[in-house]
Amino acid sequence: MDITSRVSGNSGTGTSGWIRWLHRWFAVFFTVSVLITTIALMQAEPVLWVSYVPLLPLALLFLTGAYMFVLPYASRRRARS
Repeated sequence: MDITSRVSGNSGTGTSGWIRWLHRWFAVFFTVSVLITTIALMQAEPVLWVSYVPLLPLALLFLTGAYMFVLPYASRRRARS
């Protein structure tokens, strides 16, 4: 059994399974970064650049989410052609 089938729960999903797996982990990283940022900004003298830390995981979440959103429409369009 390869890593793709273990990650996605079924075999043969290919790139879609990897993207879903990455999207889940980006969500975990985003949640942790928001929690760390909240704690850091509650300090007596907060470091303001810390507030930008969650933007990278948020951007990665957007990209993987947009891919998963467009995937069904693109596959339907390919099937019609």
